[in-house]
Amino acid sequence: MTDVALPRSRSLDLTSDAARARIRARYRAEARFKLYGLVAIGLTAAFLAVVLADIVIKGAPAFIQHELVMDVTVDPDAFDKPGSTDPDVVRAGDYQRMVREALRARFPDVTERARRRKLDGLLSSGAADVLRERVVANPALIGQTVTVPVLLSDDADLYYKGGSTAIDQRPGRGTAVPSGTSGEITIASTANDFAAELAAFRDTLSVRARELRTEAARLRQHVGRSEARRRELEQAQRTPALEAELASVSGEIESLSARAQELEGEANALQARFDRTGGDEPLDDTVPSLLVALNKGVVRVTNLSGNEVAGTVLIPLESAAEAAPGTWRILTYETAEANRRVSDQEVAWLERLREDGVSRAAFNWSFFTSGDSREAELAGIRGALVGSALTLLVTLVICLPLGVGAAIYLEEFAPKNRVTELIEVNINNLAAVPSIVFGLLGLAVFLNFFALPRSAPLVGGLVLALLVLPTIIIASRAALKAVPPSIKEAALGIGASQQQAIFHHVLPLAMPGIMTGTIIGMAHALGETAPLLMIGMVAFIVETPLSITDAATVLPVQIYLWSDLPEIAFRAKTAAAIMVLLVFLFVMNGAAIVLRKRFERRW
Repeated sequence: MTDVALPRSRSLDLTSDAARARIRARYRAEARFKLYGLVAIGLTAAFLAVVLADIVIKGAPAFIQHELVMDVTVDPDAFDKPGSTDPDVVRAGDYQRMVREALRARFPDVTERARRRKLDGLLSSGAADVLRERVVANPALIGQTVTVPVLLSDDADLYYKGGSTAIDQRPGRGTAVPSGTSGEITIASTANDFAAELAAFRDTLSVRARELRTEAARLRQHVGRSEARRRELEQAQRTPALEAELASVSGEIESLSARAQELEGEANALQARFDRTGGDEPLDDTVPSLLVALNKGVVRVTNLSGNEVAGTVLIPLESAAEAAPGTWRILTYETAEANRRVSDQEVAWLERLREDGVSRAAFNWSFFTSGDSREAELAGIRGALVGSALTLLVTLVICLPLGVGAAIYLEEFAPKNRVTELIEVNINNLAAVPSIVFGLLGLAVFLNFFALPRSAPLVGGLVLALLVLPTIIIASRAALKAVPPSIKEAALGIGASQQQAIFHHVLPLAMPGIMTGTIIGMAHALGETAPLLMIGMVAFIVETPLSITDAATVLPVQIYLWSDLPEIAFRAKTAAAIMVLLVFLFVMNGAAIVLRKRFERRW
């Protein structure tokens, strides 16, 4: 019997120092890998939290709207046919004049035409909408006084939200003696109350003088470089091109020198005002506004000294010889009047309305119930929401049966040959095509060739269906593959046909996965903007669409339109619309997760 040589067994070294060192190195590598993963997750969560917090902070003010609660008299003379109860006649009444007169009644001193126009500007163009609807619903209110909320303009609303200027105030220490109650007056203080404001203003003059000198010095340096260039050109051989450049450089030198000299003159004048020990200082709209509130009135300071100011009365003072210490205030609007959209006069009116308890903050339901508008305080997302719903409905009706049918055919019935392989490759490639390509396809085919209505949910749904279809096909095929083959084989074994086995047994078990993929695809379609811009859904749509052929827009496009508008109030509207869109996306993705967890089966 021949001896068989057995291979020598290799012993494992687990106890030596080198083995322990290798094990410790592997543990350290594993710990580092876990740490890298935690850091990556932490950074992602931090970035996501920052983005969401920024959106919420910017968008939260859009859900609050300020309004005035006033007693408005429904004047019968404001209607074309006084006494008529015809809804058309009642609706056509001049309600805007009624609310303007109610506001003017609170400030009877405003009699000049320019000031009246400015006072009326505090109200929105839709300020009378609530009053109109109440009177239309109950014509018996004509001739009566009705307490209604009156919408403010976007600038006034923004001021109440703190987006205009901060107000610093301190009580007066001495006794204030005004020279009158209206017009141009002076206010004298017995305790040199305005010395701090005068010193701060003169410090501002010194800072501004230094800035002007710095700018003048920079221009002088530029002039020096330009003069060196001019000398080079003068020494070079003259050509038409050099002559033109020489003339340009000479003109630039003259312009910059004149500007530098002008800046230096302004700086010297400001510095002289700063160095002056006595006298008063004029204030204009380029510096923080200084006001005095006393005797229930407000005075805007136009000339400032240590113990006396001169100014213009914004709200009339009550007839009183003097104001006791602590009963009057010195106000500073930190943002200069030239740098804000509400003037000092408007701020004084708004503050008086707030002190009287007339203004209030309410939830902005019109953001959800109104369509788009050029006026920021009237703009809403109702039209965009309805347009999005109609567009997604068309998308779902088209892509769900086509996508599931294509997946079933490719997975269960199609022969495995080059044609089907080519189809599968193209489906996978279409899932990665940029969305704007589908927009170009919709523009060329649906609009130009088939002449379908532009900016309609029908066309938008067709384009988004093409975009989402590859995703649904891929997800449906994956769900069908996840069903164990034994299910279909058992059905075939008991006499079911191929079609019965697929539709009666395999498809119901794959439906949770198919629905999950469909919901994710629809969420993808909800957030798309580029293809819809290409088919004209960027139009300004005020009315709510009623059918899939009406002109409409969708929520992402509405966000795009608002983000391009210059009004400050539309920034909050844009962020608020983004919040609404994110809520819809979270709900749809959450529904997909719930469906997957609820109907998931482990084979």
